[in-house]
Amino acid sequence: MENEVIISAIIKQGMLPLFYNDSLDVSLDIVRTLYNEGVRVIEYTHRGNEALNNFKKLKDIRDSDMKDLYLGIGTVRNEPEALDYVNAGADFIVAPIVNPAVATIASSNNIPWVPGCMTPSEINLAQNHKAKLIKIFPANILGPEFVSSIKELFPGQLFMPTGGVNIETENIKAWFNSGVCAVGMCSKLVSKEIMNNRDYAELSTRTKLAFEIIGTIDRKIS
Repeated sequence: MENEVIISAIIKQGMLPLFYNDSLDVSLDIVRTLYNEGVRVIEYTHRGNEALNNFKKLKDIRDSDMKDLYLGIGTVRNEPEALDYVNAGADFIVAPIVNPAVATIASSNNIPWVPGCMTPSEINLAQNHKAKLIKIFPANILGPEFVSSIKELFPGQLFMPTGGVNIETENIKAWFNSGVCAVGMCSKLVSKEIMNNRDYAELSTRTKLAFEIIGTIDRKIS
């Protein structure tokens, strides 16, 4: 049930913010800023030496201050990484690749596994390992036309692009029109400049705009 609840929360939100920063303070400030703007599902990425320690501390703070926030981990490629983050309490696992061992760990812990796929063969493999939501990655290379072209081959499958999603009406609308259920928002939302300058006012502005754009789109999830 928790698996389905988290997937539903991502779909309802319409976007999945994702980021990493070495600094725990910056990471926490970003999570709080996103949360204060209504974000209830966030992906922290395993992309630096401090990722696991930061994640554990973010999870502790989430448990005390933001109990209705789902906090997942991204860029998980192998079994040891998956086990580390499951033990740290990750609510879901996002991956850039399809690794059946990671799928098994997620399934045995009843949390969503969102693998990254670039080809129909990879999508088929992900489906065979019960991926309810598949990340189209790298979306900047594939584009909305890819989703439109393959969606009918995989009826009922949920897709979410990551990379290549801009906070612009036409771009986001094109993705949803192609048939995705949500969009992954990375550097166009939580940019290096925002993190380096600790410009959380700008992050708030971008988050509001993203929600406003998504709110204007007639989303049909099939």
